Amino acid sequence: MSNQQDHILIVDDDRDIRGLLADYLEKQGLRCTTAADGREMKAALEKHRVDLIVLDLMMPGEDGLTLCRNLRATHAHANTPILMLTARGEDMDRIIGLEMGADDYLPKPFVPRELYARIRAILRRARALPPNLEASPPGQARELHFAGWRLDTVNRHLIDGAGTVVPLSGAEYRMLGVFLAHPQRVLSRDQLMEFTQGREADVFDRSIDLLVSRLRQRLGDNAREPAIIKTVRNEGYVLSSEVHSVGQLGGEGAQ
Repeated sequence: MSNQQDHILIVDDDRDIRGLLADYLEKQGLRCTTAADGREMKAALEKHRVDLIVLDLMMPGEDGLTLCRNLRATHAHANTPILMLTARGEDMDRIIGLEMGADDYLPKPFVPRELYARIRAILRRARALPPNLEASPPGQARELHFAGWRLDTVNRHLIDGAGTVVPLSGAEYRMLGVFLAHPQRVLSRDQLMEFTQGREADVFDRSIDLLVSRLRQRLGDNAREPAIIKTVRNEGYVLSSEVHSVGQLGGEGAQ
């Protein structure tokens, strides 16, 4: 088995669904591990390195939302991509899942090839960070400083002026990375969608606004009168702060 295979963890209490999805994804060249509940999920994560988690929303005991929130609160899996599955199709359920830190959301019923396409798109997005936000690359910034905040690009932590670490989901980190790579430049929703979710994204009108709202909350930015990520009417959003790179080989620099 190739070491280059992406490893997918499927968490669903329905044994038939777990088996069906694992069988299909393995035929597409992915490696799969399955878990029936949160306990088995945690055991699998302790044993394996996982590239993406397919997580069912409705499960007995700890449901998918609880598991997603707990994963995002842990250092080891704060940035592991999560694709949430649910039998519910309402926008509100999708919003709640994204609020908890899921990277995407797929309502049941679906065909396996759609799940595979979503998985490939999420993995592609997760690996397509702006160059200055790659995890500790040679010659790149270890930290980005802006508006009294620091982004640690090695550990992917957001740190406030008092040194408190504010955890970010993978989607939040990518969105903040886009803003920091393009400071003081208005970015349209279409551009933000392209940068963070790719051309294959299932366009969801509120997803970009939701991510911006979540980032503002992380940054303590007033939603009504934001000072860091500002809304430009009919155009999009802009990071109003200057961004400074710190810890590059050869000294400090400004973006």
